Amino acid sequence: MSEIEALLQELRALPDLRPAGPCEVEALLAGARSAAGRWADVLYEIRDSVHGLVGPHAAAALEMAFRRAEESYVELEIALGDVTRRTGR
Repeated sequence: MSEIEALLQELRALPDLRPAGPCEVEALLAGARSAAGRWADVLYEIRDSVHGLVGPHAAAALEMAFRRAEESYVELEIALGDVTRRTGR
């Protein structure tokens, strides 16, 4: 299975986007964090695979996309940690 197919499968497996309580929020954030990490991995691979094949603007845009994906992962990690501390898990 390709990394993109795995990402799509992971996104499809996310629990309800309207959680009913703290446990559901925790599960949703854990799934979103994992998908964000996988997306960052995909963008990293794309960025590396097109090195030398695209111009400087495209290279810079891909670098920014990768960095933003990494930042999303970190922010979701922070949100998940806060929820986890609040639920006592």
